[in-house]
Amino acid sequence: MASIEELLNKSGLVLPAVAAPAGLYQPAIRIGELVYTSGQLPLVDGKLLEPGGKGRVGETSQDDAAKAARTAAINAVAALRSVVGSLDAVSRIVKLTVFVSSEQGFTNQHIVANGASSLIGEIFGDAGRHVRSAIGVAALPLDASVEVELIAFSPLA
Repeated sequence: MASIEELLNKSGLVLPAVAAPAGLYQPAIRIGELVYTSGQLPLVDGKLLEPGGKGRVGETSQDDAAKAARTAAINAVAALRSVVGSLDAVSRIVKLTVFVSSEQGFTNQHIVANGASSLIGEIFGDAGRHVRSAIGVAALPLDASVEVELIAFSPLA
C-alpha cells in the first residue's frame, strides 16, 4: 500500500512552504501526540486566492469560497507537515474548524467547509475522516473569506 506522501506526490498536489507568521504565534505546534495548526488563510504566493479568497461569502460565490477553503486546508496540511516531518507520521485528522466570513443571512457555511474536508479526505483517506465545525463570522484577517485550522493525531516515535 502506498504511503500518504507517495499518494500526495502521485496526485500532483504540491504543499506550499509554510507562510511566516504575521504575528506572535507558530503555524503549528505539537502537544504530546496531538498537533494543532493556527488558522490558515487561502494564501497562494503570499496573496489571497482569486477569485473567492477575499470578502464575505455572499459577495463572493459559495463555490469560489469552497475552493478557497480547499486552499486554506492545503496550507494547514503544510503547517502540519512542518511539525511532523512526513505526513506518514499522521495517524488521524481529528478535527477541522472552518471559519467563513459570511454576509448576513448566509447559512451554507457547511457547504463552504466541504472544500476543506474533501481535500483532507483526498490526502489522508480514511485517516482523514474528522469531526468538524463550520462557523460563520463577520470578518477574518486580511478580509479573507475563510480560515481553516486542524488538529491531528501523530503518535510519538
